[in-house]
Amino acid sequence: MASTRFRSDAGLTARMSLVMLLLGALYVTVFVALAAFTDLSGGVVLFLAAAFGIGQWYFSDSLAMRAMRAREVSPNEAPELHGMIDRMCALADMPKPRVAIADTDLPNAFATGRSPNHSVVCVTRGIMRRLDADELEGVLAHELSHVAHRDVMVMTIAGFLGVAAGLVIRWGMYFGGGRRDSNSAPFIVIWLASIVVYLISFLLTRVLSRYRELSADRSGAYLTGKPSALASALTKISGDMARIPTRDLREVQSANAFLFAPAINRQSIGGLISTHPPLEQRLEQLANISSDLSRPTY
Repeated sequence: MASTRFRSDAGLTARMSLVMLLLGALYVTVFVALAAFTDLSGGVVLFLAAAFGIGQWYFSDSLAMRAMRAREVSPNEAPELHGMIDRMCALADMPKPRVAIADTDLPNAFATGRSPNHSVVCVTRGIMRRLDADELEGVLAHELSHVAHRDVMVMTIAGFLGVAAGLVIRWGMYFGGGRRDSNSAPFIVIWLASIVVYLISFLLTRVLSRYRELSADRSGAYLTGKPSALASALTKISGDMARIPTRDLREVQSANAFLFAPAINRQSIGGLISTHPPLEQRLEQLANISSDLSRPTY
């Protein structure tokens, strides 16, 4: 965790370490399999591994921004938003991330980036229209907690790996499904490996994602001292999400693991495998924090 005033979370650190260890093992296994079962030379495999790792590290935040159709904004373009983030960063004693706005009515927010010094906090126009200042600051504290704890980096890496594998799977289904010649063996190996990578990445992000959301709620509430404002924001957003057209929700579900609240409604199958804990669990935790903060100190 970066040195900030956010509360440390040993449980989150342990889960992130486990996920990174398993992702590293997955990387090694996949590229060893490519070298062993295809005609690719060791040098080519090493180059692919390096290129994939560098691309994942440096460009995954850009991909998340594109998925949400977001753009970075200057203090002149969004003075109130920048002012809120300035205050939260000063309160948390952490570097200020880049600030972005997604031009969608979907009420949500997310953070992404490879480190606290190279991160982005993004809010949608929908969430800015719906929340008051205290509620929005609670959401921003939640997102900044992701940056400070570096869990956004782990999710960015895991998410990018899953997206890349998913693209290979789709490419294979559309363009390679009918291949039966002997030269198709390398393609089949890559395609099958991509399926395995996608499934494992999917499971790993779910293992971490629900806990990290509870951790960010907890850290953000203690930082602002206003857990009720964050609870109010969660209630408003979750209620409004049920009224967002399913088509609009589907457009951003690839970035669900990064969002403040899941882009699902009651009819969405995504509710069965949600990246977020139930709303009731999040509200209960915030109520407990509110009781803790109101307890007299002697």
